[in-house]
Amino acid sequence: MDKIAVVILNWNGVKLLEQFLPSVIQFSDGATIYVADNYSTDNSVEFVQQNFPTIKIVKNSGNYGFAKGYNDALKHIDAEIYALVNSDIEVTENWLNPILETFESEKQTAIIQPKILDFKNKEYFEYAGGAGGFIDKYGFPFCRGRIFDTVEKDSGQYNDNCELFWASGACFFIRKEIYHELGGFDESFFAHQEEIDLCWRATNEGHIIKYNSQSVVYHVGGATLQQGNPRKTFLNFRNSLLMLVKNLPKKGLFFTIFFRMVLDGIAGIRFLTQGKFRHTFAILKAHFSFYCLSLMYLKKRKDFQIQQYYTVKSIVYLYYIKKLLVFKEIFNSNQNIKN
Repeated sequence: MDKIAVVILNWNGVKLLEQFLPSVIQFSDGATIYVADNYSTDNSVEFVQQNFPTIKIVKNSGNYGFAKGYNDALKHIDAEIYALVNSDIEVTENWLNPILETFESEKQTAIIQPKILDFKNKEYFEYAGGAGGFIDKYGFPFCRGRIFDTVEKDSGQYNDNCELFWASGACFFIRKEIYHELGGFDESFFAHQEEIDLCWRATNEGHIIKYNSQSVVYHVGGATLQQGNPRKTFLNFRNSLLMLVKNLPKKGLFFTIFFRMVLDGIAGIRFLTQGKFRHTFAILKAHFSFYCLSLMYLKKRKDFQIQQYYTVKSIVYLYYIKKLLVFKEIFNSNQNIKN
């Protein structure tokens, strides 16, 4: 069994592989590198075979998105640690050693995220994960370094190693046995928020999620699905609701989901006032899909859910009403955040 497998999920991303695979190869000594291909119709597989023959390829039989794409590929990969890395990630020298050292010294730590900076503006954190994620009572995720659309400059304010609620799927390290014990990602999600759901389930099982600032990567972000894409809006809103049904504590379950849906409605109205009609329709479509799936997801609930899963009651209120725009301000207003 390998110590660590770096697994890059790909779908029609030959240009990204050409640009970013060299850094992964250069700085991943001791790791086995895989490209997990989601049935690409471009020449991705042929390109890797011809130009990077040391990389192993796992071919999926369809374009299964992020969740099932990784689930299927990882059935064929044997390593103690999985490093799940987006195809638009540039890694840096010594990015693996701090992660491996943490796994070695902290046996209860199951998942780790590195510092994720913006490839296009390297002094700033990247939208998808920043310096690690938390969640509010109603399922809205936020990161150290990014609250909604406000992204912080990296001035060393998060040069620490702390516990998180969720780690970004853009660069996600997890112990193999934990991944499979949890059943991997929820395949109904297809993409978006599946890593938060997996982290929540891991936390419910007593596992620890960490951030390690000594490991640094740069993420392009939106290379496969742009931030303003209505499909992304649909997946984020629907998957948030499904995640809440699965993982919320029983007490207050239905009220919390109802209030979240009210907030979704307000977001839909906001999109309307901005002329973003397709995004409003995406939220309506997300709610309809949620209704169709909700009974199935109630059956997915486990016997135990942690009670204190959130770090602030409403990040929407703090950001849009109280105008607390960066994590430090949120932290100072709420000392319940783990740090």
